[in-house]
Amino acid sequence: MNQRPIEVPTWVRQKATHLGARGEQWLAGLADLVAALERDWSIAVEQPLTGGSASYVARVRAAGGGHAVVKVALPGEDVASQVRTIEDAAGRGYVGIIAYDLDRGAMLLESLGPSMAQLGLAPERAIVLLCETLREAWRMPRPAVATELRVNETVGPPNKARALGEMVAQLWEPLGRPCSERVVTEALRCAERRSAAHDPHRCVVVHGDPHPGNALRVVGPRPGAGSGFVFVDPDGFLAEPAYDLGVVLRDWGPQLLAAPSASVLARRYCRLLADETGVDEDSIWEWGFLERVSTGLYATDFGAHDLGRRFLETAELLV
Repeated sequence: MNQRPIEVPTWVRQKATHLGARGEQWLAGLADLVAALERDWSIAVEQPLTGGSASYVARVRAAGGGHAVVKVALPGEDVASQVRTIEDAAGRGYVGIIAYDLDRGAMLLESLGPSMAQLGLAPERAIVLLCETLREAWRMPRPAVATELRVNETVGPPNKARALGEMVAQLWEPLGRPCSERVVTEALRCAERRSAAHDPHRCVVVHGDPHPGNALRVVGPRPGAGSGFVFVDPDGFLAEPAYDLGVVLRDWGPQLLAAPSASVLARRYCRLLADETGVDEDSIWEWGFLERVSTGLYATDFGAHDLGRRFLETAELLV
C-alpha cells in the first residue's frame, strides 16, 4: 500500500472534516486511492493544486510525458453530473475529460493554466471574459426530457431558488445570526421571486458556480475556448442563464468593501453582465444577492469563517 503523504488543501480538509465519519474515512484512504489511480491510468502525481474545496486536485505526468490533472471528489459530490456535463459540452466552454471512474469519484482532465482569480484581472475584464465563456458553455444541448425532469426534481429551478432560500432560513439562527435580519428577509424575497419566475423554455444547462477560480486559461488556442478560458467543476443543471450570472455577481468582495458605495459598484457590475449577455438585469441581481447570502452562510457552516464573513458583510452593504 502507498505510504506517501498526501497534501490536502485546508478548505478541502475542513469540508471533509465537516462531513464527519465518511469525510475522515475519505481523508484516511486518499493516499491509497491516489496510488491506485496512478497505476490504473499510468500517471504520476506531481503536485496538488489549490483553490477548490470539494476535491483533491493535482497535476500529473502521463506515461507519454504529457501532463493532465487528476481530481478526486469528496464523498457526496455528484461526480456523475460533472462527468455528464463535461462530456456533453465536448470542449465548448469546458475542460476536456480524458478518463473517469465514477465508483471512486475520480476524473482525469485536460491540463490547464492558471485561473482568472490567480491572474489578478481587473473585475470588469474578468466579467467580460466570464460572460464570453458562459455564452460558449450555454450552447450545450439540453438533456433529453427524462434527464431534464430528473434534474429539475433534485437541484434545478424552481427548486434551486427554493433550496437556497431554505438553506438561508435553516442556517441563520443556528449559526448565531451572522448577518442582519434585513439581509435574510431580502434573500428570501429574492428566492421567492426567482422561483415564481421559472420558465422551462428559457433554461439552459448552467455551470452552477462560474466564479473566476473555476475559469482556467487553456494552454493553447483550441475550438470551444474563444475567450482563452474554460470552466472546471460544473454542477450542470437546468436553470435560466441569469443564475450563472448571479454567481458571477456574487463575488468581488474586496472591491465592494473598498468602494465608496458598494451598491453603486455592484449595480455597475450587474449592468455589465446584462449588457454582455442580453439577460435581464433585475434577474441577475436577485440571483446574485441570494447566492451571496446563501454562500456566506454555507461557508460559515463548514468552517470557512473568513470567506463567509466577506460574503455576508457585502450583503449588508447592498440592502
